[in-house]
Amino acid sequence: MSSAGTHPAAAVEPVVAQVLTEAGVPSAESAFPKPLTDEVVQAADIVITMGCGDACPVVAGRRYLDRPVADPEGAPIAVVRAMRDAIDAHITELLDSLPSAA
Repeated sequence: MSSAGTHPAAAVEPVVAQVLTEAGVPSAESAFPKPLTDEVVQAADIVITMGCGDACPVVAGRRYLDRPVADPEGAPIAVVRAMRDAIDAHITELLDSLPSAA
């Protein structure tokens, strides 16, 4: 799994790193924003967008899911925690829907 954005910031918002660390996400504090490029999308089987619309690269043959999320910049920590939990629920639902590799 990887993460990227259409207009990545210079650094991860500190409150975002904090709530990810709270959830046990490894390397959350050392994470850095990366651009969403055609190459990143080509390497993915499923692309989960968060409201980027036409700014997201589209590659034929990839499965796209759009889960719009508000920008966490400047949001209170409780709001960012709720955002994290909603994203986690969406990802868990997606993983549960995929065929078993066994």
